[in-house]
Amino acid sequence: MASKAPRRDHGWWPYLLPYFVFLLLGEVQARLAPEVVPFFRAGRVALTAALLLYFFRRGRYPELRGYPAQLAPLDGVVGVVGLALWVVPYLAIAALPRPAPGEGFHPEALGEAWQPYVLAARFVGFALVTPVMEELFVRSFLLRWLDVYDTTEDFRKVPIGRYRPRSFWITIVAFTVSHARWEWPVAAAWCALANGWLYRRRHIGSAIVLHAATNAGLFLLALAADGWGHDLWWFL
Repeated sequence: MASKAPRRDHGWWPYLLPYFVFLLLGEVQARLAPEVVPFFRAGRVALTAALLLYFFRRGRYPELRGYPAQLAPLDGVVGVVGLALWVVPYLAIAALPRPAPGEGFHPEALGEAWQPYVLAARFVGFALVTPVMEELFVRSFLLRWLDVYDTTEDFRKVPIGRYRPRSFWITIVAFTVSHARWEWPVAAAWCALANGWLYRRRHIGSAIVLHAATNAGLFLLALAADGWGHDLWWFL
């Protein structure tokens, strides 16, 4: 009996599975009662983090290795620039579209006693897990796969941060439409910044730090504004 040819490993699942599980559960979350959402959100983040850890421990993210720590401060500064790019237009231009009243994150959903835990869970998901999951999908997988999908080349052999117009523009569109419609203008601009910085740094760790700095900044800004009597939680 002739032996079967070995199955070719296309390497997609470590990038697609965490990302699309996160998006799918987000669609479920949007249809749940408000008092259930904080618990569901925590489970959504935990499952995504578990998938990332599962693949990481099996060596499926080699691009995460070798990130020079000395790059982190400037990567974080660029993330703060991205934060300004995301927030300032909404603070400066009242006519820009916004979510409907009541939409967005509600730290008080389970009452005052639970609020610190709800905030902590949201911070972990928004500022730590999401940047890793989204950067691995958008700027490690998608940016490289779009370069070679119509060839026989394995996307994993494409260097991180290789510029091609096709992948640059399509990733901006994909990233933008994965966000709420009212965020599309700033999401597109932010993605162009993140792509451009990756082309300069050529390490996915820089994109993750940039993304984490933007998201952590958004969270802290909303938290500070809440203390001043203003609601900016709709950014989250």
